[in-house]
Amino acid sequence: MIMQKVIFRKIGVKSYKPGRSVLLNKKKVIKLSANESALGFSPRVKKKLSKINLLSKYPDSKSKSLRKEISKKFKCNFDQIICGSGSDEIIQMICQLFLTKSDEVIVPKYSFLMYRIYSGIIGAKVIYADEENFKVSVDNILKKVTRKTKIVFLANPNNPTATYLSAVELKNLRKRLRTNILLVVDDAYEEYMLNKDYKSGLNLFKNKNNVFILRTFSKIYGLASLRVGWGYGSKEIIKALMNIKPPFNITKIGEMSAIESLRDKKFISKSVKHNKEWAEILKRNLEKFNINTNKVSANFLLLHFDKCKISAQKFKKKLEEKGIIVRSLEVYGIKNKLRVTIGNRKENYFFLKTLRSIF
Repeated sequence: MIMQKVIFRKIGVKSYKPGRSVLLNKKKVIKLSANESALGFSPRVKKKLSKINLLSKYPDSKSKSLRKEISKKFKCNFDQIICGSGSDEIIQMICQLFLTKSDEVIVPKYSFLMYRIYSGIIGAKVIYADEENFKVSVDNILKKVTRKTKIVFLANPNNPTATYLSAVELKNLRKRLRTNILLVVDDAYEEYMLNKDYKSGLNLFKNKNNVFILRTFSKIYGLASLRVGWGYGSKEIIKALMNIKPPFNITKIGEMSAIESLRDKKFISKSVKHNKEWAEILKRNLEKFNINTNKVSANFLLLHFDKCKISAQKFKKKLEEKGIIVRSLEVYGIKNKLRVTIGNRKENYFFLKTLRSIF
């Protein structure tokens, strides 16, 4: 009997490569590479988790309790909210819902890799819009629009560059795009933004049918390992997404933890204050050694080594020798730059001590 091969489709996309989380010969590692919460998660979550006894039961397939809490917290419509296993899953579902092989998607050249990965899996053509000094360019996005353009993805503030579009610039982009192009605005780092000219995508486009907003509990809420995200769009889009959504994509633990996180205003305020204070301290100290950074915005900094006496890769290696992991940006095609997450107080002190010892 001749054995026949099972044929599968070859998908020509590069898989996502996360930053390192372990170092050989280092038991204690300070991980400043993944933009995770500096202060972890709310004490209310820990208290709630200790009381969970329903692990044998399936969770609510529509995450109604969490959606109600989101609706209450952000003053938005319950029927326009969908929850996902991280915002990644919602990006995937948006691509499945909207894209075909004949469509084009526009992303900033340096942007969250999952936009291009999920678009590419569908077979859509991914078009890259150049940034200006590592900032998303509205004009450059508009220059890439064709009759085949279906979606424009962008994060604001942007990962990995830590730059952002002002409210005026973001509204200008939506105004100048064709009305039948979906603008997807990823608000992953919105809570950290204290800049006066900034407004979240949710605040700007809550009533727009051709804008879809992404949010996550992985960043300031500190629930990265539980994989909880949510999206906000028109009732028609949400209804269609609900039809293709996996039935139990949010765990009961994830849903309960996210609800408690939303209720703890004090913890979020503490996290925002910590981030602002330490981002500015790190920025000042790095610039003493000619390592320039972006304007303080999200919970990470883009480090430029163009004027520094050592290269980004050498600096990264020196940090790793001390047990500190930062993010190389070679995977994004960005040379001689690194991304560093704002850590907790102890981690930041050690980072600064190591910084001084290197120079």
